[in-house]
Amino acid sequence: MDLDVYVSAHRPEWDRLDHLLRRGRRLTGAEADELVALYQRTATHLSLLQSSAPDPVLTARLTQLVARARATVTGTRRASWRDAAAFLTSGFPAAVYRSRHWWIPTAVLSTLLAAIIGWWIGTHPEVQSSIAAPDELRRLTRPGGEYETYYSSHPAASFAAQVWTNNAQAAAMCLVLGAFLCVPVLWILFLNMLNLGVGLGLMSSAGRLDTFLGLVLPHGLLELTAVFVAAGTGLRLGWTLIDPGPLPRRTALAQQGRAALGMALGLALVLFVSGLIEGFVTPSGLPTWARIAIGITAELAFLLYVYVLGGRAARAGETGDVESPDRSADLPTAA
Repeated sequence: MDLDVYVSAHRPEWDRLDHLLRRGRRLTGAEADELVALYQRTATHLSLLQSSAPDPVLTARLTQLVARARATVTGTRRASWRDAAAFLTSGFPAAVYRSRHWWIPTAVLSTLLAAIIGWWIGTHPEVQSSIAAPDELRRLTRPGGEYETYYSSHPAASFAAQVWTNNAQAAAMCLVLGAFLCVPVLWILFLNMLNLGVGLGLMSSAGRLDTFLGLVLPHGLLELTAVFVAAGTGLRLGWTLIDPGPLPRRTALAQQGRAALGMALGLALVLFVSGLIEGFVTPSGLPTWARIAIGITAELAFLLYVYVLGGRAARAGETGDVESPDRSADLPTAA
């Protein structure tokens, strides 16, 4: 490409686009159509120059020109309470619903793994002795022991805040680290299930499995569901790197990544609710059946939220991705 000839041929179009942009909202209908056409052509010129004859000064000018034109064509939009409501009533539940084929198997397999670990520890005294000394095990599992006092060891409000922070960080790590080919997500899941399995095994060996479940189920149902959703979404993100499907890998990964970031915000709210239950309900003096009933109610409410609102939004085409004006659009290409 002869750069001087190319610039001479197209400079009038760039100057005209710059002139129209400077006029702002005072354009006629015909001028607005002309601006859109010039924006598309200039974006194509920029793409060709970047690939064929890169010139830093010219590329910088056209990049700025295209960015200004895109802002004018697409307009600017400010986030509002309406956006937040749309996210909570359609975007987030739709994203969770659409990823159900990932997080439901993750939940089933992870729960099965925790149960197997718990059975193995509970039925093998030699494994229990490798975890801690007998006196320490008794201190953990006896009535009023550390497993029970853990939930009331701090004021309810600070304990709920601490639990929420820790769980939100774990969920965010599952979502973000999924891009590393799924391996970190599997490790985080294993550590969580190992911790749960150890508690199941030690308390069952002491004949206090009912007490342990009465402490874990009120908050654990919703908490673990949120972790499973995060892990399943992280695994889906990692698999997109391996098999992007019909979309280009970069486009598919960007789409899944944006949805995952949105889900991180939604799951933080879900984990906030489970943190409140863990801080105020689990250590309360309520009967065990009442505490478990609260946990089951919270879990059913979340599942109904996902399958009713999320299913309806997903069938209407909602993906959980950001609105198209907020995405980084691909440059238009010549036909």
